[in-house]
Amino acid sequence: MTTTPAVVIAAPASGSGKTTVATGLVGALRQAGHVVAPFKVGPDFIDPGYHALAAGRPGRNLDPVLVGEDLIGPLYRHGCTGADIAVVEGVMGLFDGRIEGQMTGIPRGSAAQVAGLLGAPVVLVVDARGQSHSIAALIHGFVTFDPAVRIAGVILNRVAPSGMRPCCAKPVSMPGWRCSVRFLVLTNYPSRQGISG
Repeated sequence: MTTTPAVVIAAPASGSGKTTVATGLVGALRQAGHVVAPFKVGPDFIDPGYHALAAGRPGRNLDPVLVGEDLIGPLYRHGCTGADIAVVEGVMGLFDGRIEGQMTGIPRGSAAQVAGLLGAPVVLVVDARGQSHSIAALIHGFVTFDPAVRIAGVILNRVAPSGMRPCCAKPVSMPGWRCSVRFLVLTNYPSRQGISG
């Protein structure tokens, strides 16, 4: 669809850490010297504000329910002007959107639909709190649910203390998947900088 590469940050459900991961990725790419075009699926106006702060340029919405599928491409290309990469944060769960008629196909307005319209891979952010081997079943379900949706990677968020880390990593290594395990501990950035909200 476009020459500007994109990645869609999605999750199984709201509250999994999409905004934190997407905003952090936008900021890290900018720090690495990239010009990043940030987007949010749906009509949300709060998350694009975080994206804009991290990118140093406007965060924009991509909402096929409000504008129709035909305008997603032009809106994306316009938002990518001058950028060399785009980060698109999904809405709710990867396959959550407006269901019309029977419950078949990808719902309108979902992150899965926008990923398909853009031809972009998806990175799934999974809240691993309180889980170990069950994560593999959850991820397997998302990977196989619709082969047209290309899940390129998984980020396990809120993994339990170090004793549980091997339990989470091993089952996620599924046939055809390479599991590269890295653990990152994040601290509250505003409190480190003396910023209060």
